[in-house]
Amino acid sequence: MAVEPTNTEAIRVISRFEASNGIPDSMRADVRMLGGLLGQVLRESGTPGLYEDVERLRLATIQAADADGDEAFERAASIADSFTIERADEVARAFTCYFHLVNLAEEHQRVRVLRERAGQPGREDAVDTVAAAYTQLRREVGDDEAARRLGELRFHPVFTAHPTEARRRAVSGSIRRLSDLLTQNDAASPGGAEQRRAHRRMLEEVDTLWRTAPLRAQKPSPTDEVRTVMSVFDETLFTTVPHVYRRIDDALRGEASGNGAPAVPAFVRVGSWVGGDRDGNPFVTASVTREAAEIAADHVLRGLERAIERIGRTLTLDAADTPPSAAVAALWTRFEQEQPSLAAEIAKRSPDEPHRRVMLSLAHRVHATRSGAPDAYAAPEELLGDLRTLQSSLSDAGATRHAFGGVQHLIWQVETYGFHLTELEVRQHSQVHAEALAELEAGGELSERTGEVLEVFRAIADIQRRFGPRAAGRYVVSFTQSADDLAAVHKLAAHALGDDAPVLDVVPLFETFADLRAAPGILAEVVRFPEFRARLDATGNRLEVMLGYSDSSKDVGPVAANLALYEAQRDIAQWAVESGIRLTLFHGRGGALGRGGGPANSAILAQPPHSVDGRFKLTEQGEVIFARYGEPAIAMRHIDQVAAATLLASSPTVEERTSGAAERFSSFAKVMDVASRERFFSLVKAEGFAPWFATVTPMEEIGLLALGSRPARRGLSVESLEDLRAIPWVFAWTQARINLAGWFGLGTALEAVGDERALQEAYREWPLLRTMVDNVAMSLAKTDERIAREYLALGDRDDLAAIVLDELRLTREWVIRLTGGEVLLENKPILQRAVQLRTPYVDALSLLQLRALRALRTSATSEPVQTPDLQRLLLLSVSGVAAGLQNTG
Repeated sequence: MAVEPTNTEAIRVISRFEASNGIPDSMRADVRMLGGLLGQVLRESGTPGLYEDVERLRLATIQAADADGDEAFERAASIADSFTIERADEVARAFTCYFHLVNLAEEHQRVRVLRERAGQPGREDAVDTVAAAYTQLRREVGDDEAARRLGELRFHPVFTAHPTEARRRAVSGSIRRLSDLLTQNDAASPGGAEQRRAHRRMLEEVDTLWRTAPLRAQKPSPTDEVRTVMSVFDETLFTTVPHVYRRIDDALRGEASGNGAPAVPAFVRVGSWVGGDRDGNPFVTASVTREAAEIAADHVLRGLERAIERIGRTLTLDAADTPPSAAVAALWTRFEQEQPSLAAEIAKRSPDEPHRRVMLSLAHRVHATRSGAPDAYAAPEELLGDLRTLQSSLSDAGATRHAFGGVQHLIWQVETYGFHLTELEVRQHSQVHAEALAELEAGGELSERTGEVLEVFRAIADIQRRFGPRAAGRYVVSFTQSADDLAAVHKLAAHALGDDAPVLDVVPLFETFADLRAAPGILAEVVRFPEFRARLDATGNRLEVMLGYSDSSKDVGPVAANLALYEAQRDIAQWAVESGIRLTLFHGRGGALGRGGGPANSAILAQPPHSVDGRFKLTEQGEVIFARYGEPAIAMRHIDQVAAATLLASSPTVEERTSGAAERFSSFAKVMDVASRERFFSLVKAEGFAPWFATVTPMEEIGLLALGSRPARRGLSVESLEDLRAIPWVFAWTQARINLAGWFGLGTALEAVGDERALQEAYREWPLLRTMVDNVAMSLAKTDERIAREYLALGDRDDLAAIVLDELRLTREWVIRLTGGEVLLENKPILQRAVQLRTPYVDALSLLQLRALRALRTSATSEPVQTPDLQRLLLLSVSGVAAGLQNTG
């Protein structure tokens, strides 16, 4: 039996571990402080001995992280198995709380670094910013062409409700309050009253985090999901996006920024599938879609009303010094006629301040728009017109700082968000449309589902009448396999509303390997259909095409899927150029690497020529939404980085490098495609693979988590991969610490090419390979072979387990050869540090999860024992591992 270390040795081991990770001193201090507060809470609020048990397991997993830590790993597993179910439950909660605190400390450090950089002279010209990209464009294509491209720049994230956010909203709220307190702690004098107050409040908040139930009692409804996403807008995006525009304008125009018309357009548009995506989700109905649009509109109109009132109160500019234009005077006269009592009240509060009066009258009209009063704005364009009238008047009167300062921020907000906030998109499966059309053409009584399909078009029409065509006009057809699948949408709209059908931009979603290859032919056919031709004429030949990363990866493996996606984008872009189409490719990426996740800016710069052309649209899912957009400084940095890559991707040097490398290394791509697919099929097409997969991962149990309103699988059983949605496929492998969906087949693909020196050259010069290998390196770094073996042992298939483990070792070996060094992520030390910091603590939760999973698998074949308690323990560990690994789905 292994002897546990003494307290003195334990302190030495933990201190050495913390020091070895290269954590910045400020972050190390935050982690220690927050960890110390959690330890105090566990001693005060946990059951007797809880803190000591947590520390025992923590020490063992830290020691096990060493290369020769097998004995410590066995000790850690023994400790996890020795706990009672009740104690294991508490320990899992404690480690999950710790992850939330470490994630917070890491986010806080990122914000700290971003603020320090923002204060350094010359940082405006740093790489991967819009300002730097614009400077490079000017050198390559000239001032006029660079200005034109900047004017047409578009970044369009689309938020989705896919069930990958394991964290409760209540937990998120507690973490956000802790973040504010950390900021206060930084600003306070060391040891002073304010710092003591911040510490006391942080201790209270950590206690709240500990006492808050980590698991949702029930699945959220689609409306709950809408409100969750709205919190990102309320707390971050509504005010942050105009600051992004301003920061870029500051960098481009220097001292002239804010004293004249900006160079930066409102280039962000935000979409949402939350409340609109009904593919496989029977809970998203037409009434839910209507409600989602109403909720979003209410949030943006409230935000605009408050913002206009705030700016209005500052416009205390006397008429003698800042006389109004005739157009502004006319706005006020009209308001006096329509609202005499309110106008008199505003005039009394704003004597001889005409611009202030008019701005406050606009706030009233926005309020009327929200409440549906008679003097409401009919469309956001009317409000924009009034704001520009005010801006022109202020500018003509010499008040340019006001005209292009606060008023410009309002204009940017209205241009970005309109009266709808998010552009709500509907998605439905092509098969549902086909069956509904068949019913309609056959005549007779319609089924409930077909009636609901038709009602969706009526809902879209209602939303457009209320908030404008931008509020809900895109209709995504998943599993598009023919041009008829797209034509079906217009036919159904005509059945629902006849000639009063709403404005529709029908978007094909190509998902499988075969569909990606067929895409150009389908598009060439569909643009000849009258409804599509009419819409192209109305929009200046604009067409949107969506590509699915998840199902293609599950279909042929991540390597072949990435290569197929590149080829599909290249062929679609070439067809668009030849056809005079202004193409926008919509990337259906998830947060996890097995679903197209990873750094977006490097992925953009690896796209084929003409596939970006200044427009980038992608889905943002689950925990990624809050990680990228939940904190203002991080959101600003992310938007700036992605927009910069979007602008730069179409530069001559980037397009030449990308296309040249793809052509030069095309023979490698062909070999890798065939070899990786064969290797992938040897696993997933093996007899009995699907039930084996369900046994060796917590896939079945993930369906019990109240993560989202959407069901985890398409059928009642998992007898084949087709039964399973892509998200739980990725999530389950992640939980088992194998991450197979993100890397499987790359080792075999690189081995098939074989020439190490040539592959190292390809890694340096071929953006697609470099992005793929770097993402796989991150995925592999989050695997743990010792723990993976334990999961794989749950299934009685040594042959399948051997395929997985052999490929894991081969892929790790080749990735290290290409990236350099002796271990994974040696070329990315900050990322390596983040992974290493978390690994021992994730291991602790994985051991607890394994303990529960073994017992559940045993009870499935014998008399169940404490099954509800075991399921709870497993679900707690799933939530904790998701927090520890961060990009889960």
